[in-house]
Parts: sequence; structure tokens; C-alpha cells
Amino acid sequence: MHIQRKTTLIVLAVVALAVVAWVSTRPAKTKLSASTAIPVRVVSVTQQDIPRFVSGIGSVLSLHSVVIRPQVDGILTKLLVKEGQLVKTGDLLASIDDRAIRASLDQAKAQLGESQAQLQVAQVNLKRYKELSIDDGVSKQTYDQQQALVNQLKATALGNQAAIDAAQVQLSYTQIRSPVSGRVGIRNVDEGNFLRTSDAQGLFSVTQIDPIAVEFSLPQQMLPTLQGLIAAQHPASVDAFLGADTDSPAAVLLGEGRLSLIDNQISATTGTIRAKAEFSNATQTLWPGQLVTVKIQTALDKAALVVPPTVVQRGMDSHFVYRLNGDKVDVVPVHVAYQNSALTIVTGVQAGDVLVSDGQSRLKAGAQVEVLKEPPQVIQTAQAQAQP
Repeated sequence: MHIQRKTTLIVLAVVALAVVAWVSTRPAKTKLSASTAIPVRVVSVTQQDIPRFVSGIGSVLSLHSVVIRPQVDGILTKLLVKEGQLVKTGDLLASIDDRAIRASLDQAKAQLGESQAQLQVAQVNLKRYKELSIDDGVSKQTYDQQQALVNQLKATALGNQAAIDAAQVQLSYTQIRSPVSGRVGIRNVDEGNFLRTSDAQGLFSVTQIDPIAVEFSLPQQMLPTLQGLIAAQHPASVDAFLGADTDSPAAVLLGEGRLSLIDNQISATTGTIRAKAEFSNATQTLWPGQLVTVKIQTALDKAALVVPPTVVQRGMDSHFVYRLNGDKVDVVPVHVAYQNSALTIVTGVQAGDVLVSDGQSRLKAGAQVEVLKEPPQVIQTAQAQAQP
């Protein structure tokens, strides 16, 4: 038994020595490395002159659009213009049968001639009676009656002249002339039809195309800005585009005009103010009734500090940016003065400052960052394949 106990102690001693040797010779645990740098992309603050713009939806309107209607009843004898033809003010458009009006005019002229002849005889007699009345050759009553007859015949002559003038006006209505310069619309009546002044449809319309106007609405907060643009020495420029995205390369510029008018009241239902701009339209790219997007330059910021929109972050109470400081970033509060889809004008930084433009979601003040280089330009394989 004594020998067995001794053997057990020897075994335990050997195991203890083996454990001590393993603990002393095992590799030490690798210490955790420092926190990994956050990958970001950066841009530099640039300084340049930036025009400010405001956009709105507008409708193209003709400055003058007239429905041609008859002013006298009669048969339409001639149509002297074609649909779609361009006409000038005063051009003869159509004619109406004028025979009845000419007969009335001739009758009025004959009546005037008769009245003038009677007046001439009455005036000769009045002169004779006046001389005789000096020597009491005729009574005072006879002289006064002759004077009244002369006055009556003068009034009759004036009435006949007025009838002639009225007939000449009616005759002029048989020659329908264009009141404006513009384009003839679709014809509603053919030659040979009897026209009445009560007809609501009219013969056709003449619409001015050049120059032309665009009417649009903007929020009422823009009223002071619009008033300043109207009062400026040079009217503000207004561009009209086809489509809503005026900054897209595919946007079609229809015309360049000038702000001309602000409405005299704000709409109480929509809270908007209507305005109008005039456009030179020699190429006829703007058409009455067309919907367009207008873009107005409201200001020009000289030497503005410009960054992409993705740079500026929104905080609880203000905007801020992450500025690169060595391999770390600082949080810098900024004020956004103007922003559109392509750029943002800010204050609070300096030209040349390097700001984070991508990867801000993991950043905080003092975070270590790694600036990524821009990826190489992707080759458009589809275009390459399309080439012969």
C-alpha cells in the first residue's frame, strides 16, 4: 500500500509539471488591432458664379386671337385665304354680297342731293326776304317762316349725310379684313352660305403666333422676387422647355423670353401668383395651348462656395458637413443658401476644403477614414458592340 501511494504521487507530480510546461510555452493571444478606417469618397469646395433659378408649369397663350364673325347678314361670296395661312393686319379675308347695301347707299345719296337742292332754293328766298324786310316789303312773320324752313332743310341734309355714312359703314363690313397679324385656323363656313350676325361659330379664327406669351403660376412667396425682377432695368430671362426636367440633357428648349407681367392678385384657393412672359417665336416652336416648363433666373451669386448635394447632411437643428483633417474628419456646421438637383451653395467652409461626399452614414466627429479613389470609367460595351 505504501508503494502504491508513492506511485500515485509521482504520477500527479508529472502531470502537474506537464501542465506548467504547456501553459508557459503556448502562444500568447493576438491583441485586437486598432479600429478599421472607414472608406469614404471626397470632393473639394469650389468657388464660382452660380445663377439661381425657379421653375413652374405654364401654358402658351397667343397675345391676340380673334374669331372672325360677320357684322352684316348676307351670302359669303369669296374666301380669299386658306387654312393655316399667315396673314397681316388689314389683309382681305372674305367678302359678303353687298348689292342691297350699295342700293341703300345710292338711295341715301339721292335723298341728300334732293335736300341740298331744296336748301339752296330756300336760302336764296331767305336772302331776298331779308332785303325786302328792310323796306317792309314782306312781313316779319314771312321772313321768320323762311328762316325756319332753311334750318329744317339743313337738318334734313345732315340726316341724309348720316344715312350715307351708316350705309358706307355697312358696306365696309362686307369686306372682312384681318384685325391682327397671325395664322388662319380651320374654316367653319364655305363660300355660298348665308351668314348672320347672330351666328356663334364664326368663319374661322386668326391667332397671333409671333410674338407669343406663356402664362405660369408660382408660390406666393415668390412675389417679392418677381416684383424685383419686373422693376429691374433689364427684364428677367425666362426659358420655356418641353418636359418637366429642365436640367436633363434631353430637355428641349422651346424658346427664350422675358418676364413681362405679374397678375394684380394672388389666388386665395391655391396661394399662387400668376405671371406672364413674352417670347419671340419666329420658328413657331411655341404653340397656343401647349404646356411647357418655365425656368426663370432670379439671381446670380458671385464667387459662391459650391458642393454637390450629397455633401450636406441634415442634423436635428441645422445642416453640417464632414471635413477631412488628415486621416480623420471634423463636423462643420454650414448654412445652405441655395440648392438644386445639381449643386448646393453653402457658407461656413472655405474654397479648397476637402469634404466627404459618400460614406457619411458611419461617420462621427474624429472618425478615422480612408479616402477611396474614383473607380475607372466603365466602358460601354453595348456601344462598342454596336460599332462595326
